[in-house]
Amino acid sequence: MRTAKQRKVLDSFALLAYLKMEGGFAKVKSILGSRDSIVMMNEINIGETYYILARERGLDKATYFADIILPSLPITPVSNTFKEVLQAARIKAENSLSFADCFAVATAIGQEAIVITGDPEFKKVSHLVEIDLV
Repeated sequence: MRTAKQRKVLDSFALLAYLKMEGGFAKVKSILGSRDSIVMMNEINIGETYYILARERGLDKATYFADIILPSLPITPVSNTFKEVLQAARIKAENSLSFADCFAVATAIGQEAIVITGDPEFKKVSHLVEIDLV
């Protein structure tokens, strides 16, 4: 009998750790390579990854990430409806977390998934969603 695949939502911290081969790289690589997981990422967090790469490494590297690297990874981008934007806004209003991070949390809640991050700030919302620190 097959078990259900575990649903996971990456935030920008986790994806950047993977891309830069920094702390948490091995765990994120393992998650991306696992057949037991469905890996998702909110488009807001993908945009956050893009702007951080653009700021740190230039627009060419950020564009390479968006056009070449991201499509090659087993990550399903998740879009937002207006209702989901408001859900992220409610999470932001009630918790001390960046607005972009609130989209990762809202996505995980909606997808019944675990947030994969290296950002300890997410511990503040562990009452809302399961957090797995890389």
